[in-house]
Amino acid sequence: MATAQQIRNGYIDYVLMNDEKPKSVYSFVKKLKISESDFYEFYASFESIEKIIWVELIVETIDTLQQQEVWNEYSSRDKILAFFYSYVEVLKKQRSFVIYSLKTTKDRFSTPDALSGVKPIFEHFAEEILNEGLETGELAERKFFSKRYKDALWIQFAFIVKFWVSDDSTGFEKTDEAIEKGINVTFDLFQRSPIDNLLEYGKFLSRNGHFKEKMRF
Repeated sequence: MATAQQIRNGYIDYVLMNDEKPKSVYSFVKKLKISESDFYEFYASFESIEKIIWVELIVETIDTLQQQEVWNEYSSRDKILAFFYSYVEVLKKQRSFVIYSLKTTKDRFSTPDALSGVKPIFEHFAEEILNEGLETGELAERKFFSKRYKDALWIQFAFIVKFWVSDDSTGFEKTDEAIEKGINVTFDLFQRSPIDNLLEYGKFLSRNGHFKEKMRF
């Protein structure tokens, strides 16, 4: 009786050795010496295997972080930074597969199909962290825009993963720098700024326009 792990490992070995998916489930299970029913008990298709692998990578990262004693002491910014640094470390275990899985994405601005299961998990995780930041005042509450903060972080997610895939620097130092600069710039935009103060002042003046008459000399 085959296991999900056996099928998954067999699939990874196949695509990395052949640089393509198996021609069919039939030919694939023959190589593994299992039945098609064994395969379909765990996976609906080869694409579903890839999606599950990606999901497991992000779930592993989040679970490991949340089990750390210092996790709840981090600011929102530090939690997102810790996530990306840790996620890249987890990806290193499957770098060859990650490169294979992403290389079929032709549109550089679209979400790869393999990451479709990752996006809702990341967005839920990021939204919880962002809500904490909004509640503590670390992040600025902006009408209409606050709900879009998670979208900005997803863009950072896609950028960092693709950057790491192409990074040939020693120890992936450039990726670490991209994470630091990208996330810090993004969170700087999330926080209050002189523009927010100016807008608040403008709102104040518009609400208290009746004082203009009294203030004339």
